[in-house]
Amino acid sequence: MSAGLVQAAYIVAALFFILSLAGLSKQESARSGNYYGIAGMAIALIATIFGPDSQGLVWIIVAMVIGGGIGIHFAKKVEMTEMPELVAILHSFVGMAAVLVGYNSYLDAPQVATHAEHVIHMVEVFLGVFIGAVTFTGSVVAFGKLRGIISSSPLNLPHKHKMNLAAIVVSTLLMIYFVKADGSMFALIVMTLIAFAFGYHLVASIGGADMPVVVSMLNSYSGWAAAAAGFMLANDLLIVTGALVGSSGAILSYIMCKAMNRSFVSVIAGGFGQEVVISGDVDHGEHREASAEEVAEMLKNSKSVIITPGYGMAVAQAQYPVHEITEKLRAQGINVRFGIHPVAGRLPGHMNVLLAEAKVPYDIVLEMDEINDDFSETDTVLVIGANDTVNPAAQEDPNSPIAGMPVLEVWNAKNVIVFKRSMNTGYAGVQNPLFFKENTQMLFGDAKDSVDAISKAL
Repeated sequence: MSAGLVQAAYIVAALFFILSLAGLSKQESARSGNYYGIAGMAIALIATIFGPDSQGLVWIIVAMVIGGGIGIHFAKKVEMTEMPELVAILHSFVGMAAVLVGYNSYLDAPQVATHAEHVIHMVEVFLGVFIGAVTFTGSVVAFGKLRGIISSSPLNLPHKHKMNLAAIVVSTLLMIYFVKADGSMFALIVMTLIAFAFGYHLVASIGGADMPVVVSMLNSYSGWAAAAAGFMLANDLLIVTGALVGSSGAILSYIMCKAMNRSFVSVIAGGFGQEVVISGDVDHGEHREASAEEVAEMLKNSKSVIITPGYGMAVAQAQYPVHEITEKLRAQGINVRFGIHPVAGRLPGHMNVLLAEAKVPYDIVLEMDEINDDFSETDTVLVIGANDTVNPAAQEDPNSPIAGMPVLEVWNAKNVIVFKRSMNTGYAGVQNPLFFKENTQMLFGDAKDSVDAISKAL
Protein backbone atom coordinates (compact mmCIF):
# COMPACT_ATOMS: atom_id res chain seq x y z
CA MET A 1 0.00 0.00 0.00
CA SER A 2 1.49 3.33 -1.08
CA ALA A 3 2.07 6.26 1.29
CA GLY A 4 -0.60 8.30 -0.52
CA LEU A 5 -3.19 5.54 -0.10
CA VAL A 6 -2.31 5.22 3.59
CA GLN A 7 -2.87 8.96 4.14
CA ALA A 8 -6.20 8.76 2.30
CA ALA A 9 -7.23 5.83 4.53
CA TYR A 10 -6.20 7.83 7.60
CA ILE A 11 -8.46 10.73 6.54
CA VAL A 12 -11.42 8.34 6.10
CA ALA A 13 -10.68 6.72 9.48
CA ALA A 14 -10.52 10.14 11.17
CA LEU A 15 -13.92 11.04 9.70
CA PHE A 16 -15.35 7.77 11.05
CA PHE A 17 -13.97 8.59 14.51
CA ILE A 18 -15.63 12.02 14.42
CA LEU A 19 -18.92 10.40 13.35
CA SER A 20 -18.49 7.92 16.18
CA LEU A 21 -18.20 10.67 18.79
CA ALA A 22 -21.23 12.43 17.29
CA GLY A 23 -23.24 9.20 17.41
CA LEU A 24 -22.28 8.43 21.00
CA SER A 25 -23.61 11.83 22.13
CA LYS A 26 -27.22 10.55 21.95
CA GLN A 27 -28.79 7.32 23.14
CA GLU A 28 -30.74 6.82 19.92
CA SER A 29 -27.61 6.95 17.76
CA ALA A 30 -25.15 5.29 20.16
CA ARG A 31 -25.25 1.93 18.38
CA SER A 32 -24.37 3.48 15.02
CA GLY A 33 -21.68 5.53 16.81
CA ASN A 34 -20.05 2.31 17.96
CA TYR A 35 -20.17 0.89 14.43
CA TYR A 36 -18.52 4.03 13.05
CA GLY A 37 -15.75 3.69 15.63
CA ILE A 38 -15.20 0.02 14.79
CA ALA A 39 -15.06 0.79 11.07
CA GLY A 40 -12.61 3.66 11.61
CA MET A 41 -10.30 1.54 13.74
CA ALA A 42 -10.40 -1.34 11.23
CA ILE A 43 -9.42 1.01 8.39
CA ALA A 44 -6.65 2.56 10.52
CA LEU A 45 -5.18 -0.82 11.47
CA ILE A 46 -5.26 -2.21 7.93
CA ALA A 47 -3.68 0.95 6.47
CA THR A 48 -0.93 0.96 9.12
CA ILE A 49 -0.12 -2.75 8.93
CA PHE A 50 0.12 -2.81 5.15
CA GLY A 51 1.72 0.62 4.84
CA PRO A 52 5.21 1.14 3.36
CA ASP A 53 6.84 1.71 6.78
CA SER A 54 5.56 -1.53 8.31
CA GLN A 55 8.04 -4.29 9.17
CA GLY A 56 7.72 -7.71 10.81
CA LEU A 57 4.21 -8.26 9.49
CA VAL A 58 3.97 -11.83 10.83
CA TRP A 59 4.85 -10.75 14.38
CA ILE A 60 2.35 -7.87 14.21
CA ILE A 61 -0.47 -10.21 13.14
CA VAL A 62 0.47 -12.75 15.85
CA ALA A 63 0.38 -9.97 18.49
CA MET A 64 -2.98 -8.73 17.19
CA VAL A 65 -4.50 -12.21 17.29
CA ILE A 66 -3.32 -12.77 20.86
CA GLY A 67 -4.41 -9.31 22.02
CA GLY A 68 -7.71 -9.50 20.16
CA GLY A 69 -8.44 -12.93 21.63
CA ILE A 70 -7.81 -11.66 25.17
CA GLY A 71 -9.96 -8.60 24.49
CA ILE A 72 -12.90 -10.62 23.14
CA HIS A 73 -12.69 -13.03 26.09
CA PHE A 74 -12.86 -10.32 28.72
CA ALA A 75 -15.40 -8.19 26.81
CA LYS A 76 -17.80 -11.17 26.79
CA LYS A 77 -17.08 -12.06 30.40
CA VAL A 78 -17.25 -8.62 32.04
CA GLU A 79 -20.50 -7.57 33.73
CA MET A 80 -21.94 -4.08 33.29
CA THR A 81 -21.12 -3.41 36.95
CA GLU A 82 -17.44 -4.11 36.14
CA MET A 83 -17.35 -1.83 33.10
CA PRO A 84 -15.84 1.17 34.98
CA GLU A 85 -12.80 -0.81 36.16
CA LEU A 86 -12.42 -2.36 32.68
CA VAL A 87 -12.29 1.14 31.19
CA ALA A 88 -9.77 2.22 33.83
CA ILE A 89 -7.42 -0.70 33.17
CA LEU A 90 -7.66 -0.14 29.39
CA HIS A 91 -6.55 3.45 29.98
CA SER A 92 -3.49 2.09 31.77
CA PHE A 93 -2.58 0.07 28.65
CA VAL A 94 -2.62 3.25 26.56
CA GLY A 95 -0.36 4.96 29.10
CA MET A 96 2.17 2.14 29.18
CA ALA A 97 2.12 1.95 25.37
CA ALA A 98 3.09 5.63 25.26
CA VAL A 99 5.96 4.98 27.69
CA LEU A 100 7.28 2.05 25.63
CA VAL A 101 6.92 3.99 22.37
CA GLY A 102 8.83 6.87 23.97
CA TYR A 103 11.74 4.70 25.05
CA ASN A 104 11.83 2.96 21.69
CA SER A 105 11.79 6.31 19.88
CA TYR A 106 14.62 7.49 22.14
CA LEU A 107 16.80 4.40 21.58
CA ASP A 108 16.09 4.24 17.85
CA ALA A 109 15.77 7.94 17.05
CA PRO A 110 14.72 8.85 13.50
CA GLN A 111 17.16 10.64 11.21
CA VAL A 112 16.40 14.37 11.09
CA ALA A 113 17.79 17.11 8.85
CA THR A 114 18.33 19.89 11.41
CA HIS A 115 19.27 20.31 15.06
CA ALA A 116 15.93 22.02 15.74
CA GLU A 117 14.03 18.93 14.57
CA HIS A 118 16.20 16.78 16.84
CA VAL A 119 15.41 19.01 19.84
CA ILE A 120 11.70 18.88 19.05
CA HIS A 121 11.86 15.08 18.90
CA MET A 122 13.63 14.93 22.29
CA VAL A 123 10.86 17.10 23.83
CA GLU A 124 8.21 14.86 22.24
CA VAL A 125 9.86 11.78 23.74
CA PHE A 126 10.14 13.32 27.19
CA LEU A 127 6.56 14.62 27.31
CA GLY A 128 5.17 11.41 25.81
CA VAL A 129 6.84 9.26 28.45
CA PHE A 130 5.74 11.63 31.25
CA ILE A 131 2.06 11.70 30.20
CA GLY A 132 2.06 7.95 29.58
CA ALA A 133 3.61 7.14 32.98
CA VAL A 134 1.12 9.38 34.84
CA THR A 135 -1.77 7.81 32.92
CA PHE A 136 -0.53 4.27 33.62
CA THR A 137 -0.21 4.41 37.41
CA GLY A 138 -3.19 6.74 37.79
CA SER A 139 -5.38 4.28 35.87
CA VAL A 140 -4.09 1.32 37.89
CA VAL A 141 -5.04 3.14 41.13
CA ALA A 142 -8.48 4.00 39.70
CA PHE A 143 -8.95 0.32 38.80
CA GLY A 144 -7.98 -0.69 42.34
CA LYS A 145 -10.41 1.79 43.92
CA LEU A 146 -13.28 0.74 41.67
CA ARG A 147 -12.49 -2.92 42.23
CA GLY A 148 -12.31 -2.49 46.00
CA ILE A 149 -8.64 -3.57 46.14
CA ILE A 150 -7.61 -0.07 47.24
CA SER A 151 -9.59 1.95 49.79
CA SER A 152 -11.94 4.49 48.24
CA SER A 153 -10.91 7.03 50.89
CA PRO A 154 -8.60 9.78 49.64
CA LEU A 155 -4.90 9.54 50.45
CA ASN A 156 -4.04 12.62 52.52
CA LEU A 157 -0.26 12.91 52.81
CA PRO A 158 1.17 16.05 54.46
CA HIS A 159 1.85 18.85 51.93
CA LYS A 160 0.44 16.70 49.11
CA HIS A 161 -0.15 19.65 46.76
CA LYS A 162 3.41 20.85 47.32
CA MET A 163 4.60 17.32 46.49
CA ASN A 164 2.62 17.38 43.23
CA LEU A 165 4.06 20.78 42.36
CA ALA A 166 7.58 19.56 43.20
CA ALA A 167 7.13 16.58 40.88
CA ILE A 168 6.17 18.89 38.00
CA VAL A 169 9.01 21.35 38.69
CA VAL A 170 11.66 18.61 38.97
CA SER A 171 10.35 16.93 35.80
CA THR A 172 10.55 20.26 33.95
CA LEU A 173 14.17 20.76 35.06
CA LEU A 174 14.97 17.20 34.01
CA MET A 175 13.47 17.89 30.57
CA ILE A 176 15.72 20.93 30.15
CA TYR A 177 18.73 18.85 31.16
CA PHE A 178 17.57 15.98 28.93
CA VAL A 179 17.50 18.27 25.88
CA LYS A 180 20.76 20.07 26.69
CA ALA A 181 22.57 16.79 27.31
CA ASP A 182 21.40 15.56 23.91
CA GLY A 183 19.23 12.83 25.43
CA SER A 184 20.41 11.75 28.89
CA MET A 185 19.14 8.25 29.73
CA PHE A 186 19.58 9.04 33.44
CA ALA A 187 17.25 12.06 33.20
CA LEU A 188 14.66 10.04 31.28
CA ILE A 189 14.66 7.18 33.80
CA VAL A 190 14.45 9.51 36.82
CA MET A 191 11.58 11.42 35.23
CA THR A 192 9.75 8.17 34.46
CA LEU A 193 9.98 7.07 38.11
CA ILE A 194 8.76 10.49 39.28
CA ALA A 195 5.87 10.37 36.78
CA PHE A 196 4.86 6.88 37.97
CA ALA A 197 4.80 8.12 41.58
CA PHE A 198 3.03 11.33 40.56
CA GLY A 199 0.27 9.43 38.73
CA TYR A 200 -0.25 7.13 41.72
CA HIS A 201 -0.44 10.02 44.20
CA LEU A 202 -2.65 12.12 41.93
CA VAL A 203 -5.47 9.57 41.76
CA ALA A 204 -4.94 8.08 45.24
CA SER A 205 -5.65 11.56 46.64
CA ILE A 206 -9.13 11.55 45.10
CA GLY A 207 -12.07 10.22 47.12
CA GLY A 208 -14.33 7.40 45.95
CA ALA A 209 -17.38 9.64 45.44
CA ASP A 210 -15.52 11.45 42.67
CA MET A 211 -14.49 8.33 40.71
CA PRO A 212 -16.82 9.02 37.73
CA VAL A 213 -14.92 12.28 37.18
CA VAL A 214 -11.59 10.47 37.62
CA VAL A 215 -12.49 7.90 34.95
CA SER A 216 -13.39 10.63 32.44
CA MET A 217 -10.24 12.55 33.40
CA LEU A 218 -8.07 9.46 32.81
CA ASN A 219 -9.86 9.02 29.51
CA SER A 220 -8.58 12.47 28.58
CA TYR A 221 -5.06 11.65 29.80
CA SER A 222 -4.99 8.47 27.70
CA GLY A 223 -5.96 10.52 24.65
CA TRP A 224 -3.11 12.96 25.15
CA ALA A 225 -0.76 10.01 25.73
CA ALA A 226 -1.86 8.56 22.39
CA ALA A 227 -1.38 11.95 20.70
CA ALA A 228 2.13 12.16 22.17
CA ALA A 229 2.88 8.70 20.77
CA GLY A 230 1.59 9.92 17.41
CA PHE A 231 4.08 12.81 17.42
CA MET A 232 6.94 10.46 18.28
CA LEU A 233 5.97 8.07 15.49
CA ALA A 234 5.09 10.87 13.05
CA ASN A 235 1.67 9.23 12.65
CA ASP A 236 -0.97 11.80 11.73
CA LEU A 237 -3.96 9.59 12.52
CA LEU A 238 -2.70 8.76 15.98
CA ILE A 239 -2.27 12.48 16.66
CA VAL A 240 -5.81 13.25 15.46
CA THR A 241 -7.37 10.32 17.32
CA GLY A 242 -5.50 11.13 20.52
CA ALA A 243 -6.56 14.76 20.30
CA LEU A 244 -10.21 13.73 19.80
CA VAL A 245 -10.12 11.41 22.82
CA GLY A 246 -8.17 13.88 24.93
CA SER A 247 -10.42 16.86 24.21
CA SER A 248 -13.69 14.92 24.50
CA GLY A 249 -12.50 13.41 27.80
CA ALA A 250 -11.61 16.89 29.08
CA ILE A 251 -15.04 18.21 28.07
CA LEU A 252 -16.74 15.26 29.78
CA SER A 253 -14.67 15.88 32.91
CA TYR A 254 -15.80 19.50 32.89
CA ILE A 255 -19.45 18.43 32.56
CA MET A 256 -18.99 15.97 35.44
CA CYS A 257 -17.37 18.67 37.58
CA LYS A 258 -20.29 21.00 36.94
CA ALA A 259 -22.69 18.24 37.91
CA MET A 260 -20.82 17.75 41.19
CA ASN A 261 -20.11 21.45 41.84
CA ARG A 262 -16.38 20.74 41.74
CA SER A 263 -13.53 22.83 40.38
CA PHE A 264 -12.13 21.48 37.12
CA VAL A 265 -8.65 22.66 38.17
CA SER A 266 -8.90 20.68 41.43
CA VAL A 267 -9.65 17.54 39.41
CA ILE A 268 -6.50 17.96 37.35
CA ALA A 269 -4.53 18.66 40.54
CA GLY A 270 -5.96 15.60 42.29
CA GLY A 271 -7.46 17.79 45.00
CA PHE A 272 -10.77 16.04 45.64
CA GLY A 273 -11.75 14.78 49.05
CA GLN A 274 -8.96 16.45 50.98
CA GLU A 275 -11.24 17.42 53.83
CA VAL A 276 -13.55 14.48 54.43
CA VAL A 277 -15.79 14.84 57.46
CA ILE A 278 -17.86 11.75 58.15
CA SER A 279 -20.99 12.62 60.07
CA GLY A 280 -21.97 9.08 60.99
CA ASP A 281 -22.43 9.81 64.71
CA VAL A 282 -25.23 12.35 64.18
CA ASP A 283 -28.63 11.15 65.46
CA HIS A 284 -31.02 11.50 62.52
CA GLY A 285 -33.91 9.72 64.25
CA GLU A 286 -35.64 6.46 63.34
CA HIS A 287 -36.29 5.11 59.87
CA ARG A 288 -39.52 3.44 58.74
CA GLU A 289 -39.77 0.21 56.76
CA ALA A 290 -42.24 -0.85 54.07
CA SER A 291 -43.09 -4.19 52.46
CA ALA A 292 -43.16 -4.92 48.73
CA GLU A 293 -46.95 -5.27 48.87
CA GLU A 294 -47.32 -1.86 50.52
CA VAL A 295 -45.09 -0.28 47.87
CA ALA A 296 -47.13 -1.92 45.09
CA GLU A 297 -50.34 -0.51 46.58
CA MET A 298 -48.72 2.92 46.84
CA LEU A 299 -47.70 2.76 43.18
CA LYS A 300 -51.23 1.73 42.10
CA ASN A 301 -52.64 4.82 43.82
CA SER A 302 -50.09 7.15 42.24
CA LYS A 303 -50.58 9.30 39.17
CA SER A 304 -46.91 10.19 38.76
CA VAL A 305 -43.87 8.00 39.56
CA ILE A 306 -40.17 8.78 39.19
CA ILE A 307 -37.48 6.10 39.47
CA THR A 308 -33.94 7.19 40.38
CA PRO A 309 -31.45 4.34 39.86
CA GLY A 310 -27.92 4.04 41.23
CA TYR A 311 -25.01 1.63 41.41
CA GLY A 312 -27.02 -0.73 43.66
CA MET A 313 -29.40 -1.39 40.78
CA ALA A 314 -26.45 -2.30 38.58
CA VAL A 315 -25.01 -4.68 41.17
CA ALA A 316 -28.36 -6.45 41.66
CA GLN A 317 -29.05 -6.55 37.88
CA ALA A 318 -32.47 -5.13 38.72
CA GLN A 319 -32.91 -3.12 35.52
CA TYR A 320 -34.95 -5.87 33.84
CA PRO A 321 -37.66 -6.21 36.53
CA VAL A 322 -37.62 -2.41 36.84
CA HIS A 323 -38.57 -2.30 33.16
CA GLU A 324 -41.37 -4.81 33.85
CA ILE A 325 -42.99 -2.73 36.59
CA THR A 326 -42.53 0.38 34.45
CA GLU A 327 -44.56 -1.22 31.65
CA LYS A 328 -47.24 -2.46 34.09
CA LEU A 329 -47.65 1.00 35.62
CA ARG A 330 -47.71 2.76 32.25
CA ALA A 331 -50.37 0.29 31.07
CA GLN A 332 -52.53 1.54 33.96
CA GLY A 333 -52.12 5.14 32.81
CA ILE A 334 -49.52 6.09 35.44
CA ASN A 335 -46.87 8.56 34.32
CA VAL A 336 -43.53 6.81 34.96
CA ARG A 337 -40.18 8.49 34.31
CA PHE A 338 -36.56 7.99 35.28
CA GLY A 339 -34.32 10.64 36.85
CA ILE A 340 -30.62 10.14 36.11
CA HIS A 341 -27.88 11.98 38.00
CA PRO A 342 -24.84 12.76 35.79
CA VAL A 343 -22.53 10.77 38.08
CA ALA A 344 -24.89 7.93 39.04
CA GLY A 345 -22.92 4.68 39.08
CA ARG A 346 -19.16 4.55 38.67
CA LEU A 347 -18.92 5.75 35.08
CA PRO A 348 -20.51 8.65 33.17
CA GLY A 349 -23.67 7.35 31.49
CA HIS A 350 -23.58 4.07 33.44
CA MET A 351 -27.29 4.13 34.34
CA ASN A 352 -28.35 5.17 30.84
CA VAL A 353 -26.58 2.13 29.38
CA LEU A 354 -28.16 -0.22 31.92
CA LEU A 355 -31.68 1.07 31.21
CA ALA A 356 -31.12 0.92 27.45
CA GLU A 357 -29.95 -2.67 27.91
CA ALA A 358 -33.31 -3.44 29.58
CA LYS A 359 -35.22 -1.75 26.69
CA VAL A 360 -36.50 1.16 28.78
CA PRO A 361 -37.77 3.82 26.29
CA TYR A 362 -35.30 6.67 25.84
CA ASP A 363 -37.99 9.35 26.01
CA ILE A 364 -38.84 8.65 29.67
CA VAL A 365 -35.18 8.68 30.81
CA LEU A 366 -34.45 12.27 31.86
CA GLU A 367 -31.36 14.02 33.18
CA MET A 368 -31.26 15.64 36.62
CA ASP A 369 -31.70 19.20 35.30
CA GLU A 370 -34.75 18.15 33.29
CA ILE A 371 -36.62 16.44 36.12
CA ASN A 372 -35.55 18.06 39.40
CA ASP A 373 -38.38 20.63 39.39
CA ASP A 374 -40.98 17.86 38.92
CA PHE A 375 -40.39 16.00 42.20
CA SER A 376 -42.72 18.33 44.13
CA GLU A 377 -45.58 17.23 41.83
CA THR A 378 -44.72 13.52 42.05
CA ASP A 379 -46.69 11.02 44.13
CA THR A 380 -44.03 8.32 44.55
CA VAL A 381 -40.29 8.15 43.98
CA LEU A 382 -38.44 4.82 43.90
CA VAL A 383 -34.77 5.24 44.84
CA ILE A 384 -33.21 1.99 43.64
CA GLY A 385 -29.64 1.54 44.80
CA ALA A 386 -28.82 5.28 44.76
CA ASN A 387 -27.37 7.00 47.81
CA ASP A 388 -25.03 9.97 47.43
CA THR A 389 -26.87 11.34 44.37
CA VAL A 390 -30.11 11.75 46.39
CA ASN A 391 -28.54 12.96 49.63
CA PRO A 392 -30.13 16.19 50.97
CA ALA A 393 -26.99 16.78 53.07
CA ALA A 394 -25.47 18.23 49.89
CA GLN A 395 -27.84 21.19 50.33
CA GLU A 396 -28.47 21.15 54.07
CA ASP A 397 -25.08 20.40 55.65
CA PRO A 398 -22.23 22.80 54.74
CA ASN A 399 -19.73 20.51 56.53
CA SER A 400 -20.65 17.46 54.46
CA PRO A 401 -17.99 16.12 52.03
CA ILE A 402 -20.61 16.42 49.27
CA ALA A 403 -21.75 19.93 50.28
CA GLY A 404 -22.75 21.98 47.23
CA MET A 405 -23.05 18.97 44.95
CA PRO A 406 -26.28 19.15 42.88
CA VAL A 407 -28.48 16.16 43.74
CA LEU A 408 -31.83 14.71 42.73
CA GLU A 409 -34.29 16.39 45.11
CA VAL A 410 -36.39 13.25 45.68
CA TRP A 411 -37.43 14.31 49.20
CA ASN A 412 -39.80 16.89 47.69
CA ALA A 413 -42.11 14.11 46.47
CA LYS A 414 -45.18 12.95 48.42
CA ASN A 415 -43.71 9.48 49.10
CA VAL A 416 -40.16 8.17 48.77
CA ILE A 417 -39.26 4.47 48.79
CA VAL A 418 -35.55 3.69 49.19
CA PHE A 419 -34.33 0.25 48.09
CA LYS A 420 -31.25 -0.77 50.10
CA ARG A 421 -29.63 -3.86 51.55
CA SER A 422 -28.91 -2.11 54.85
CA MET A 423 -28.56 1.30 56.47
CA ASN A 424 -24.87 1.49 55.55
CA THR A 425 -23.51 4.68 53.99
CA GLY A 426 -22.88 5.05 50.26
CA TYR A 427 -19.62 5.05 48.34
CA ALA A 428 -18.73 8.50 49.67
CA GLY A 429 -19.01 7.23 53.25
CA VAL A 430 -21.63 9.85 54.12
CA GLN A 431 -24.86 9.15 56.02
CA ASN A 432 -28.03 10.09 54.16
CA PRO A 433 -30.67 12.09 56.12
CA LEU A 434 -33.20 11.16 53.41
CA PHE A 435 -33.64 7.76 55.06
CA PHE A 436 -35.05 9.38 58.19
CA LYS A 437 -37.48 11.88 56.66
CA GLU A 438 -41.20 11.54 57.42
CA ASN A 439 -42.18 10.84 53.81
CA THR A 440 -39.46 8.18 53.32
CA GLN A 441 -39.80 4.43 53.82
CA MET A 442 -37.05 1.81 53.47
CA LEU A 443 -37.47 -1.42 51.51
CA PHE A 444 -34.59 -3.64 52.59
CA GLY A 445 -33.20 -6.57 50.60
CA ASP A 446 -31.71 -7.34 47.21
CA ALA A 447 -33.01 -4.77 44.74
CA LYS A 448 -33.88 -7.38 42.10
CA ASP A 449 -35.82 -9.52 44.57
CA SER A 450 -37.65 -6.47 45.93
CA VAL A 451 -38.65 -5.24 42.46
CA ASP A 452 -39.74 -8.79 41.48
CA ALA A 453 -41.95 -8.90 44.58
CA ILE A 454 -43.51 -5.54 43.69
CA SER A 455 -44.08 -6.71 40.13
CA LYS A 456 -45.94 -9.81 41.34
CA ALA A 457 -48.04 -7.70 43.72
CA LEU A 458 -48.95 -5.40 40.83
